[in-house]
Amino acid sequence: MTDTTSQFDSALIDIDAAEPAAWSATTWFAVLSMAATSFALVSAEFLPAGLLTPMASDLGISEGTAGQVVTATASVGAVTALLSNVLIGRLNRKTVLVSLSALAIGSNILAALATDFWILLLGRAGLGIALSGFWALSVAVVARLVGANATGRGMAVVTLGVSLATIAAPSMGALISDLLGWRSAMAMTAALAALAMLLQVLSLPTLPANTSNSVADVFRLTRRRGVQLGMLAILLLMTGHFAGSVYVRPFLEQVTLLETWPIALALLGFGIASVIGNIAGGRMADADIRVALMVTAALMAFATHALVLWGAHIVVAFGFAMLWGFAFGMAPVVLPTNLSRGAPDALEAVGSLMVVSFQVAISIGAVFGGYVVDNYGATGPLTLTSVLAASTVALALLQPRD
Repeated sequence: MTDTTSQFDSALIDIDAAEPAAWSATTWFAVLSMAATSFALVSAEFLPAGLLTPMASDLGISEGTAGQVVTATASVGAVTALLSNVLIGRLNRKTVLVSLSALAIGSNILAALATDFWILLLGRAGLGIALSGFWALSVAVVARLVGANATGRGMAVVTLGVSLATIAAPSMGALISDLLGWRSAMAMTAALAALAMLLQVLSLPTLPANTSNSVADVFRLTRRRGVQLGMLAILLLMTGHFAGSVYVRPFLEQVTLLETWPIALALLGFGIASVIGNIAGGRMADADIRVALMVTAALMAFATHALVLWGAHIVVAFGFAMLWGFAFGMAPVVLPTNLSRGAPDALEAVGSLMVVSFQVAISIGAVFGGYVVDNYGATGPLTLTSVLAASTVALALLQPRD
């Protein structure tokens, strides 16, 4: 059996030995290239939320079917998350990261030029590989760039790209698609990935492989009760979130009766609130992870249920959309922290399970959300979000206190 934990610990010893006293300009440049990559990839991932209606109309498919572009990204990403660290073997990690950015460029261009739904799905599947491969390597690469004792600070910079993408992608995508067409919005994400790749080439040092991984070690962790509950929490809450969020534009159009510009403003408010939620989630997770999980899920359940009940009123819709965004911002901090408490001795391996759980949840959410919106209307997906978020509150009650 491969001892993943001991390998990871030995790698950290090497990192600590070489850790600089302070970040140099070169280090900052390298870390910022990782942040630019996260921004480009997550922007492409979240873009369909603002493009769904025009994309479906242009390709002659239903909005529920169009939402399956998210499923393609997530489904391929889930498999990639399990296999990526094994398949790349001893390849230089800089080469891998640059190649993943190149794949993102090609995938986004293919999606922008798609003449039918299946070509669009193929492009989004390539994006799923790039996304999961990047996140599977991100923590280890950042640790090598800044030193083990500064990994948290480095990852904070990298995840800033996620927060900015959450704000920019859906709202800007909606505006660009209205002005220039949804294909131009897709092409924009290819340009962002090209810029990120250029920054990687210029700034990342050579990163020879210093560890290998085993899929068996990852699967063994699933026997632990804490890991099982942590994965289930991700599956419930994120399935619910993406079941509703992918179809939020049809809801705002059909229930709140908004035009494109107010929809973009609502999505912008959602993104800004998510940044604030990210900060709050970090503080709550450090204080009491069980309470943090309950609060995150309860806020999402309440916000989406309130939208279903009173979302026809514009001011109310904007307010509860922002509350939903706040809860979503908490989730990427609270959920991985909650899962990591189940395997503190194998954080690298449990990170793979985290990516798999998120991607499976996104995939399931888009599938069920698409079915519900096509058969029960625009309020159906948000109702599903509320029910699954409430179920996550109940799950949190089963977990032991810190």
